[in-house]
Amino acid sequence: SMIPKLCFIENFITFAILNVCSKLTMFCTTNSLPMDLLLKQGSLKQEVESFCYQIVSESNDQKVGIFQSEDKQLQPSVSKKSEGELSRIKFISNSNKITFSKKPKRRKYDESYLSFGFTYFGNRDAPHAQCVLCKKILSNSSLAPSKLRRHLETKHAAYKDKDISFFKQHLDSPENNKPPTPKIVNTDNESATEASYNVSYHIALSGEAHTIGELLIKPCAKDVVMRMFDEQYSKKIDAVQLSNSTVARRIKDLAADIEEELVCRLKICDGFSLQLDESADVSGLAVLLVFVRYRFNKSIEEDLLLCESLQSNATGEEIFNCVNSFMQKHEIEWEKCVDVCSDASRAMDGKIAEAVTLIKYVAPESTSSHCLLYRHALAVKIMPTSLKNVLDQAVQIINYIKARPHQSRLLKILCEEMGAQHTALLLNTEVRWLSRGKVLVRLFELRRELLVFMDSAFRLSDCLTNSSWLLRLAYLADIFTKLNEVNLSMQGKNVTVFTVFDKMSSLLRKLEFWASSVEEENFDCFPTLSDFLTEINSTVDKDICSAIVQHLRGLRCTLLKYFPVTNDNNAWVRNPFRVTVKPVSLVARDYESLIDLTSDSQVKQNFSELSLNDFWSSLIQEYPSIARRAVRVLLPFATMHLCETGFSYYAATKTKYRKRLDAAPHMRIRLSNITPNIKRICDKKTQKHCSH
Repeated sequence: SMIPKLCFIENFITFAILNVCSKLTMFCTTNSLPMDLLLKQGSLKQEVESFCYQIVSESNDQKVGIFQSEDKQLQPSVSKKSEGELSRIKFISNSNKITFSKKPKRRKYDESYLSFGFTYFGNRDAPHAQCVLCKKILSNSSLAPSKLRRHLETKHAAYKDKDISFFKQHLDSPENNKPPTPKIVNTDNESATEASYNVSYHIALSGEAHTIGELLIKPCAKDVVMRMFDEQYSKKIDAVQLSNSTVARRIKDLAADIEEELVCRLKICDGFSLQLDESADVSGLAVLLVFVRYRFNKSIEEDLLLCESLQSNATGEEIFNCVNSFMQKHEIEWEKCVDVCSDASRAMDGKIAEAVTLIKYVAPESTSSHCLLYRHALAVKIMPTSLKNVLDQAVQIINYIKARPHQSRLLKILCEEMGAQHTALLLNTEVRWLSRGKVLVRLFELRRELLVFMDSAFRLSDCLTNSSWLLRLAYLADIFTKLNEVNLSMQGKNVTVFTVFDKMSSLLRKLEFWASSVEEENFDCFPTLSDFLTEINSTVDKDICSAIVQHLRGLRCTLLKYFPVTNDNNAWVRNPFRVTVKPVSLVARDYESLIDLTSDSQVKQNFSELSLNDFWSSLIQEYPSIARRAVRVLLPFATMHLCETGFSYYAATKTKYRKRLDAAPHMRIRLSNITPNIKRICDKKTQKHCSH
């Protein structure tokens, strides 16, 4: 019974095709058009499509395949079709070829599916199935009772016997009525790449070797995940790329992103100041560090501008060329530079001073400043001969023990047996300015143990029994401890010139007070000396008093030489609310703006709550003229603290075991306040590979 039916359909289709072809031939002959171009005409194409669609739809239990013309003969291809399945026709006009393709089936949602805990999601004509319990969305092909029942019994077995009213109540709850928020889930490779960048960022911040990622971090992460979750999740850790070379590349990408962000900030800022210094690393290379201070987002930021090794001569011209090439490469204007801070004074003739001179040549409006910490260190070196001899002898005693490891071990055993507070002495280092006070304090605290330990053959052993020598040592320990406190208060980030000069003004007043107190034989301001006098129940000789007074007054004069008192024309920046007359440095328009600013009660409240840098930076939008002048005054660096800290980080990162390391990307990450945008870096990568 099937063969006659197929023959009938075949003859019917052949007749229809021949009828269509005759119409096409007649139309082509009349209009002189080729067949391919004819099929592109809308009206005739629609007529042919509707006619053929009618043929196929009438034969609902057969499917028409591909009709292809060979030697002007049409050979139909017939195949079976499932009951109730619709078909559609697709024309392809390539070499008289017509293709009929199957129309995809779209399942409809039925209200009875709610008894399985499923509602519809998306378009009602082609919906997706969404579980009302776990909110999981299934494809349209899953809208079948068997598949929905399987999900309910496997995922929510506790609710498989619930009535449809339970699911209806759960569907009508307020939480389920909220529209679902779209969630973008990364693939495993994307997540592994992003995790690799995060781990590499932390490796760079810690200054550890690149191999720590694959040798330590990845095994530890796998162990933690395996113990806290299961082995299946632990295996996903293997996809994170943490090899030595991969971590190095990741760190370079992170540093490049930070540099790009910094350059963008410098291009839009009103001005910036520089701080630069040069030193040699463990491999003998001359390393140049340059820091920049600029205003960004209502605050003044400090970041590493450049970390570069000088391959040839480390001259002033070479240093300038290195900085200048960076500026030209990134198109940063030299005219925005307002100040250059270095460790070279104007009277010095060196490579840093020469570099500063060349920078001021290309930036005519820029000024130069000498680090105030260096000035302080130079000023405290001058002291009377009697005190200088005590200091030198104290260093010799320390070196006698510290230079001999055997002596150091014996001293440690002795100190432990005697119950001393410390078990070792400290070495004196001229480069480290804070060491002098710490060394003298430690020596004075271990004087009893040293008296027992010292060999009588040592020529300086008698000093520990000389009360006059110990009195001078106690004074030196006190005075250098106080000077260390001042030095530490001038270090840190966002330190302004006003902060440093306030500290120095306070120190000058204290020196005058200490000198007058010593002249009156009052030593309460020096606790170590005062306690020692109480211990030995003695008084200070006049020679020692005169030496102390001479040292204090000489130190005050030297500090006045290095920190001269000048007319402060920028006092209005430090406290604008104390200004009663127009400052010389301001024009009439700026002074009027300053009056408006000081009359604002909200601004006055912000002045007491914010730091000086943040206060003036926050007023750029409301009072642009006067605020920009104030920020320009606050931009210059007061000290070389950032460069000193940077070289310490550099020495800890590039050790003798990593001499070939390019430490510039690590320094960019460790010494910058900018956090890299890891998401942006990952989006730039076209391919994201997992670990092999």
